[in-house]
Amino acid sequence: MNNTMLTIDERVFLLELARQAIMVKLATGQELGPDEEDEQGGLALQAGAFVSLHGGGCLRGCIGTFVSDRPIAQTVAELAISAAFCDPRFPPLTERELSGLRIEISVLSPLKRISSVDEIEVGTHGIYIIKGSCRGVLLPQVATEQNWDRDTFLSHTCLKAGLPGDCWRGDAEIYTFTAEIFGEGESCHSA
Repeated sequence: MNNTMLTIDERVFLLELARQAIMVKLATGQELGPDEEDEQGGLALQAGAFVSLHGGGCLRGCIGTFVSDRPIAQTVAELAISAAFCDPRFPPLTERELSGLRIEISVLSPLKRISSVDEIEVGTHGIYIIKGSCRGVLLPQVATEQNWDRDTFLSHTCLKAGLPGDCWRGDAEIYTFTAEIFGEGESCHSA
């Protein structure tokens, strides 16, 4: 995203909403959503997002969507619950894990199909690769966190899709996107 689209207060609200949604689901089994008055200003934004959960310095769950026709507050609440309880890579979150959980939210720009991998800026773009029925996505912050160059980033996105690491050199569709990334316990930034 070119500039931040959410205020600091809106970012804090979304992080608190995500945590509250997980806590309510753990305690009652019910799903919590924002009130209509909580969907004003930047919180009315309709955009794709990912909610990533980290525990003990490791990924604990990550679920997202590229598009949403609902306000971002509602999207984030739903994704937080899905990341905590429905990510097939992890068992459902337990109450014992909640205190050590760190939540990160990535609000996405629209996807842009690229014609050359030279258009990918590591640290700025996330990558979405499609080949046949296989799809893989890695958020912009992953390449930076792992100190990957563009080719390594592309290869890992292919592998995440269940494809050979060099599939990006063939006829795969490659899309990029940017994200406004913010998390608990860190300064907010855009990537």
